[in-house]
Amino acid sequence: MYHDRIDAGLILAKALQKYKNDPGVVLAVPRGGVPIAYIVARELGFPIDLLLTKKIGHPANNEYAIGAVSLTDNYIVPHENIPPDYIDKETKRIRKRLKEMYIKFMGDKEPESLKNKTVIVIDDGIATGNTLLSTINMLRKSNPSKIIIAVPVASESAIEKLSNFVDEIVCPLIPEIFFGVGAFYETFEQVSDEEVMSYLDKYRMLKKAG
Repeated sequence: MYHDRIDAGLILAKALQKYKNDPGVVLAVPRGGVPIAYIVARELGFPIDLLLTKKIGHPANNEYAIGAVSLTDNYIVPHENIPPDYIDKETKRIRKRLKEMYIKFMGDKEPESLKNKTVIVIDDGIATGNTLLSTINMLRKSNPSKIIIAVPVASESAIEKLSNFVDEIVCPLIPEIFFGVGAFYETFEQVSDEEVMSYLDKYRMLKKAG
């Protein structure tokens, strides 16, 4: 059990110390992953960026993911009878929203290059791992040297699903019975846009001062 996301970030940062001397990037899954990523990036001295992806839903059932879209790429699991123009239209629509979100949080900053870097993907927890799996497949196309998933808590099934697709999963808490991510935090308030911007600003100030 963690007190809050800051407590979880401190524990995670200790477990990630072996990567401190790597050329690396911390990628935060907004919004819940940002406070944790702030702590990890601060402790490792890595730059922080946002991992913005969104699932593409099946045309007959939007809740069922057929892939995911990022700012620069997409990953589609082949399905029968899905017209290519649907995927094209959805990709453009989703990417437009992601770009708006990136500008809101990061301004005109260029996304960090991931080539030959140790990329540490951080969220506040993983329930199923489905969306993250599509995201990892997209990240591979950027040619990082390593992809590490670092989360405070995850279900056993998610760990099993993701472990073959990344170099390491760092997860201090893998409960036998998983009730949802929030059940393993004493305080698990929703992170607001303002808080995301506050953590990112705080990190920029740290880098300027340091």
